[in-house]
Amino acid sequence: MPVNDKPATIAHKAERYLSGARLALLGVMVNAFLGIVKILAGLLGNTYALIADGVESLLDIFGSLVVWFGLRVASEPPDDEHPYGHGKAEVVASFVVAFTIIAAAIGLAVQSIREIMTPHGMPAAWTLWVLMVVVLVKGILYRKVIRAGDQLGSTAVKTDAWHHWADALTSVLAFIGILVALWLHEPTADDWAALAASFIIAWGGINLLRPAMREAMDTAPPRGLVDEVRALASSVPGVLALDQCRIRKMGLDFYVDLHVGVEPTLSVREGHRIAHAVRKVIRDAKREVADVLVHVEPEDELEDADE
Repeated sequence: MPVNDKPATIAHKAERYLSGARLALLGVMVNAFLGIVKILAGLLGNTYALIADGVESLLDIFGSLVVWFGLRVASEPPDDEHPYGHGKAEVVASFVVAFTIIAAAIGLAVQSIREIMTPHGMPAAWTLWVLMVVVLVKGILYRKVIRAGDQLGSTAVKTDAWHHWADALTSVLAFIGILVALWLHEPTADDWAALAASFIIAWGGINLLRPAMREAMDTAPPRGLVDEVRALASSVPGVLALDQCRIRKMGLDFYVDLHVGVEPTLSVREGHRIAHAVRKVIRDAKREVADVLVHVEPEDELEDADE
Protein backbone atom coordinates (compact mmCIF):
# COMPACT_ATOMS: atom_id res chain seq x y z
CA MET A 1 0.00 0.00 0.00
CA PRO A 2 1.91 3.09 -1.14
CA VAL A 3 1.68 6.32 0.78
CA ASN A 4 2.94 9.43 -1.00
CA ASP A 5 1.40 12.65 0.26
CA LYS A 6 2.30 15.95 -1.36
CA PRO A 7 5.28 17.45 0.51
CA ALA A 8 4.42 20.32 2.85
CA THR A 9 7.79 22.01 2.46
CA ILE A 10 7.61 23.43 -1.07
CA ALA A 11 8.17 27.00 0.13
CA HIS A 12 11.17 25.91 2.20
CA LYS A 13 12.66 24.05 -0.77
CA ALA A 14 12.14 27.06 -3.04
CA GLU A 15 13.94 29.30 -0.57
CA ARG A 16 16.91 26.90 -0.47
CA TYR A 17 17.16 27.00 -4.25
CA LEU A 18 16.80 30.78 -4.36
CA SER A 19 19.52 31.28 -1.75
CA GLY A 20 21.88 29.41 -4.07
CA ALA A 21 20.68 31.53 -6.99
CA ARG A 22 21.49 34.72 -5.06
CA LEU A 23 25.03 33.49 -4.51
CA ALA A 24 25.34 32.83 -8.24
CA LEU A 25 24.32 36.43 -8.96
CA LEU A 26 26.90 37.65 -6.46
CA GLY A 27 29.48 35.63 -8.38
CA VAL A 28 28.37 37.28 -11.63
CA MET A 29 28.95 40.77 -10.25
CA VAL A 30 32.31 39.92 -8.68
CA ASN A 31 33.56 38.14 -11.81
CA ALA A 32 32.47 41.00 -14.07
CA PHE A 33 34.39 43.54 -12.00
CA LEU A 34 37.51 41.43 -11.52
CA GLY A 35 37.53 40.24 -15.13
CA ILE A 36 37.57 43.79 -16.49
CA VAL A 37 40.23 44.87 -13.97
CA LYS A 38 42.50 41.93 -14.82
CA ILE A 39 42.20 42.35 -18.59
CA LEU A 40 42.96 46.07 -18.38
CA ALA A 41 45.87 45.43 -16.02
CA GLY A 42 47.17 42.69 -18.32
CA LEU A 43 47.04 44.93 -21.38
CA LEU A 44 48.68 47.87 -19.61
CA GLY A 45 51.17 45.66 -17.77
CA ASN A 46 52.12 43.52 -20.78
CA THR A 47 51.28 40.14 -19.21
CA TYR A 48 49.22 37.50 -21.02
CA ALA A 49 48.82 35.44 -17.84
CA LEU A 50 46.79 38.28 -16.34
CA ILE A 51 44.79 38.76 -19.55
CA ALA A 52 44.03 35.02 -19.65
CA ASP A 53 43.05 35.17 -15.99
CA GLY A 54 40.66 38.00 -16.78
CA VAL A 55 39.13 36.14 -19.70
CA GLU A 56 38.62 33.12 -17.43
CA SER A 57 36.79 35.39 -14.95
CA LEU A 58 34.50 36.72 -17.68
CA LEU A 59 33.77 33.15 -18.82
CA ASP A 60 32.85 32.40 -15.21
CA ILE A 61 30.03 34.92 -15.61
CA PHE A 62 28.40 32.58 -18.11
CA GLY A 63 28.80 29.69 -15.70
CA SER A 64 27.31 31.62 -12.78
CA LEU A 65 24.38 32.73 -14.95
CA VAL A 66 23.75 29.10 -15.96
CA VAL A 67 23.79 28.09 -12.29
CA TRP A 68 21.45 30.97 -11.43
CA PHE A 69 19.01 29.99 -14.18
CA GLY A 70 19.18 26.30 -13.28
CA LEU A 71 18.44 27.01 -9.62
CA ARG A 72 15.59 29.35 -10.52
CA VAL A 73 14.00 26.60 -12.62
CA ALA A 74 14.70 24.00 -9.93
CA SER A 75 12.88 26.16 -7.36
CA GLU A 76 9.60 25.82 -9.27
CA PRO A 77 7.05 23.57 -7.49
CA PRO A 78 5.91 20.23 -8.95
CA ASP A 79 3.33 20.33 -11.73
CA ASP A 80 1.48 17.86 -13.94
CA GLU A 81 4.45 17.43 -16.28
CA HIS A 82 7.04 17.32 -13.47
CA PRO A 83 5.41 15.55 -10.50
CA TYR A 84 8.79 15.23 -8.73
CA GLY A 85 9.55 18.91 -9.18
CA HIS A 86 12.20 20.57 -11.34
CA GLY A 87 15.27 19.61 -9.33
CA LYS A 88 17.03 17.99 -12.30
CA ALA A 89 17.47 21.47 -13.78
CA GLU A 90 20.29 21.85 -11.27
CA VAL A 91 22.04 18.81 -12.75
CA VAL A 92 21.65 20.17 -16.29
CA ALA A 93 23.23 23.44 -15.12
CA SER A 94 26.15 21.51 -13.62
CA PHE A 95 26.77 19.71 -16.92
CA VAL A 96 26.74 22.96 -18.90
CA VAL A 97 29.12 24.67 -16.48
CA ALA A 98 31.52 21.72 -16.35
CA PHE A 99 31.76 21.53 -20.15
CA THR A 100 32.20 25.30 -20.32
CA ILE A 101 35.14 25.07 -17.91
CA ILE A 102 36.78 22.34 -19.99
CA ALA A 103 36.27 24.32 -23.22
CA ALA A 104 37.73 27.46 -21.59
CA ALA A 105 40.76 25.48 -20.42
CA ILE A 106 41.40 24.20 -23.96
CA GLY A 107 41.15 27.72 -25.39
CA LEU A 108 43.46 29.07 -22.70
CA ALA A 109 46.04 26.36 -23.40
CA VAL A 110 46.02 27.05 -27.15
CA GLN A 111 46.48 30.79 -26.67
CA SER A 112 49.19 30.27 -24.04
CA ILE A 113 51.22 28.18 -26.51
CA ARG A 114 50.85 30.92 -29.12
CA GLU A 115 52.12 33.52 -26.64
CA ILE A 116 55.09 31.34 -25.71
CA MET A 117 56.07 31.19 -29.38
CA THR A 118 55.58 34.94 -29.91
CA PRO A 119 58.31 37.33 -28.67
CA HIS A 120 57.04 40.07 -26.33
CA GLY A 121 58.19 42.41 -23.61
CA MET A 122 58.52 41.98 -19.84
CA PRO A 123 55.44 42.19 -17.58
CA ALA A 124 55.06 45.18 -15.25
CA ALA A 125 55.84 44.59 -11.57
CA TRP A 126 52.75 46.46 -10.35
CA THR A 127 50.50 43.73 -11.80
CA LEU A 128 51.52 41.54 -8.86
CA TRP A 129 49.49 43.79 -6.53
CA VAL A 130 46.41 43.32 -8.71
CA LEU A 131 46.77 39.56 -8.47
CA MET A 132 47.18 39.59 -4.69
CA VAL A 133 43.87 41.43 -4.32
CA VAL A 134 42.19 39.03 -6.75
CA VAL A 135 43.40 35.94 -4.86
CA LEU A 136 42.14 37.40 -1.57
CA VAL A 137 38.67 38.25 -2.95
CA LYS A 138 38.28 34.93 -4.76
CA GLY A 139 39.42 32.95 -1.73
CA ILE A 140 36.79 34.62 0.45
CA LEU A 141 34.08 34.10 -2.17
CA TYR A 142 35.03 30.43 -2.62
CA ARG A 143 34.73 29.73 1.10
CA LYS A 144 31.33 31.43 1.25
CA VAL A 145 29.90 29.60 -1.78
CA ILE A 146 31.31 26.14 -0.99
CA ARG A 147 29.96 26.37 2.56
CA ALA A 148 26.51 27.24 1.17
CA GLY A 149 26.79 24.39 -1.35
CA ASP A 150 27.54 21.90 1.42
CA GLN A 151 24.65 23.19 3.55
CA LEU A 152 22.21 23.07 0.63
CA GLY A 153 23.55 19.82 -0.80
CA SER A 154 23.59 21.54 -4.19
CA THR A 155 25.79 20.16 -6.97
CA ALA A 156 25.34 23.34 -9.02
CA VAL A 157 26.34 25.67 -6.17
CA LYS A 158 29.45 23.56 -5.51
CA THR A 159 30.22 23.76 -9.22
CA ASP A 160 30.00 27.54 -9.03
CA ALA A 161 32.32 27.47 -6.02
CA TRP A 162 34.89 25.63 -8.11
CA HIS A 163 34.76 28.56 -10.55
CA HIS A 164 35.99 30.86 -7.81
CA TRP A 165 38.62 28.38 -6.62
CA ALA A 166 39.91 27.84 -10.16
CA ASP A 167 40.05 31.60 -10.67
CA ALA A 168 42.08 31.95 -7.48
CA LEU A 169 44.43 29.19 -8.65
CA THR A 170 44.97 30.80 -12.05
CA SER A 171 45.69 34.10 -10.31
CA VAL A 172 48.24 32.41 -8.03
CA LEU A 173 49.94 30.82 -11.04
CA ALA A 174 49.88 34.14 -12.89
CA PHE A 175 51.50 35.76 -9.84
CA ILE A 176 54.23 33.12 -9.80
CA GLY A 177 54.75 33.41 -13.55
CA ILE A 178 55.12 37.18 -13.47
CA LEU A 179 57.41 36.98 -10.43
CA VAL A 180 59.65 34.43 -12.18
CA ALA A 181 59.62 36.50 -15.38
CA LEU A 182 60.79 39.59 -13.50
CA TRP A 183 63.35 37.65 -11.47
CA LEU A 184 64.90 35.69 -14.37
CA HIS A 185 64.20 38.33 -17.03
CA GLU A 186 62.34 35.67 -18.99
CA PRO A 187 59.16 37.22 -20.49
CA THR A 188 57.57 33.86 -21.41
CA ALA A 189 57.44 32.68 -17.78
CA ASP A 190 53.97 34.12 -17.25
CA ASP A 191 52.79 32.40 -20.46
CA TRP A 192 54.00 29.06 -19.10
CA ALA A 193 52.07 29.87 -15.92
CA ALA A 194 48.93 30.43 -17.98
CA LEU A 195 49.50 27.08 -19.72
CA ALA A 196 49.86 25.32 -16.36
CA ALA A 197 46.66 27.00 -15.16
CA SER A 198 44.76 25.63 -18.16
CA PHE A 199 45.52 22.05 -17.09
CA ILE A 200 44.32 22.74 -13.54
CA ILE A 201 41.11 24.28 -14.84
CA ALA A 202 40.48 21.34 -17.19
CA TRP A 203 41.04 18.83 -14.38
CA GLY A 204 38.57 20.73 -12.23
CA GLY A 205 35.96 20.67 -14.99
CA ILE A 206 36.36 16.90 -15.37
CA ASN A 207 35.97 16.43 -11.61
CA LEU A 208 32.79 18.52 -11.68
CA LEU A 209 31.27 16.16 -14.24
CA ARG A 210 31.46 13.22 -11.84
CA PRO A 211 28.88 14.26 -9.20
CA ALA A 212 26.57 15.59 -11.92
CA MET A 213 26.83 12.28 -13.78
CA ARG A 214 26.13 10.30 -10.59
CA GLU A 215 23.03 12.36 -9.86
CA ALA A 216 21.79 12.17 -13.46
CA MET A 217 22.15 8.36 -13.33
CA ASP A 218 20.29 8.15 -9.99
CA THR A 219 23.34 6.64 -8.30
CA ALA A 220 22.60 5.37 -4.80
CA PRO A 221 23.32 7.87 -2.00
CA PRO A 222 25.97 7.26 0.67
CA ARG A 223 25.34 4.02 2.54
CA GLY A 224 25.04 5.92 5.79
CA LEU A 225 21.82 7.62 4.67
CA VAL A 226 20.27 4.29 3.68
CA ASP A 227 21.20 2.79 7.06
CA GLU A 228 19.72 5.76 8.92
CA VAL A 229 16.45 5.57 6.97
CA ARG A 230 16.15 1.84 7.61
CA ALA A 231 16.86 2.32 11.33
CA LEU A 232 14.21 5.06 11.59
CA ALA A 233 11.62 2.93 9.81
CA SER A 234 12.40 -0.08 12.03
CA SER A 235 11.80 2.03 15.14
CA VAL A 236 8.11 2.54 14.30
CA PRO A 237 5.81 0.26 16.33
CA GLY A 238 4.15 -2.29 14.07
CA VAL A 239 7.01 -2.54 11.58
CA LEU A 240 8.21 -6.14 11.80
CA ALA A 241 10.62 -6.24 8.86
CA LEU A 242 12.08 -4.20 6.03
CA ASP A 243 12.70 -5.19 2.45
CA GLN A 244 13.73 -2.80 -0.32
CA CYS A 245 14.96 0.67 0.49
CA ARG A 246 15.74 2.75 -2.59
CA ILE A 247 16.80 6.39 -2.38
CA ARG A 248 17.33 8.83 -5.25
CA LYS A 249 18.52 12.43 -5.28
CA MET A 250 16.40 15.02 -7.05
CA GLY A 251 17.99 18.46 -6.92
CA LEU A 252 18.58 19.33 -3.28
CA ASP A 253 16.33 16.60 -1.90
CA PHE A 254 16.16 12.83 -1.55
CA TYR A 255 13.16 10.63 -2.31
CA VAL A 256 12.76 7.31 -0.50
CA ASP A 257 10.99 4.18 -1.76
CA LEU A 258 10.60 1.74 1.15
CA HIS A 259 8.92 -1.66 1.67
CA VAL A 260 7.88 -2.50 5.24
CA GLY A 261 6.47 -5.75 6.59
CA VAL A 262 3.60 -5.76 9.11
CA GLU A 263 1.40 -8.32 10.83
CA PRO A 264 -0.56 -10.08 8.02
CA THR A 265 -3.86 -9.87 9.89
CA LEU A 266 -3.82 -6.08 10.30
CA SER A 267 -6.65 -4.06 8.80
CA VAL A 268 -6.03 -1.78 5.84
CA ARG A 269 -6.64 1.22 8.10
CA GLU A 270 -4.00 0.08 10.61
CA GLY A 271 -1.50 -0.64 7.84
CA HIS A 272 -2.14 2.83 6.46
CA ARG A 273 -1.51 4.36 9.90
CA ILE A 274 1.81 2.56 10.22
CA ALA A 275 2.85 3.74 6.75
CA HIS A 276 2.13 7.35 7.71
CA ALA A 277 4.07 6.92 10.94
CA VAL A 278 7.09 5.59 9.01
CA ARG A 279 6.94 8.48 6.58
CA LYS A 280 6.64 11.04 9.37
CA VAL A 281 9.50 9.72 11.50
CA ILE A 282 11.87 9.70 8.51
CA ARG A 283 10.95 13.17 7.28
CA ASP A 284 11.09 14.66 10.78
CA ALA A 285 14.57 13.25 11.41
CA LYS A 286 16.03 13.80 7.93
CA ARG A 287 15.22 17.26 6.55
CA GLU A 288 16.97 16.43 3.28
CA VAL A 289 14.31 13.76 2.58
CA ALA A 290 11.49 15.45 0.68
CA ASP A 291 9.11 12.50 0.57
CA VAL A 292 8.82 8.81 1.43
CA LEU A 293 6.85 6.28 -0.59
CA VAL A 294 5.94 3.46 1.81
CA HIS A 295 4.74 0.07 0.56
CA VAL A 296 3.05 -1.98 3.29
CA GLU A 297 3.15 -5.76 2.83
CA PRO A 298 2.45 -8.83 4.97
CA GLU A 299 5.59 -9.63 6.92
CA ASP A 300 5.57 -13.30 5.92
CA GLU A 301 5.52 -12.41 2.21
CA LEU A 302 8.47 -10.05 2.25
CA GLU A 303 11.56 -11.13 0.38
CA ASP A 304 14.71 -11.53 2.38
CA ALA A 305 16.12 -8.02 2.79
CA ASP A 306 19.68 -9.30 2.45
CA GLU A 307 19.14 -10.96 -0.92
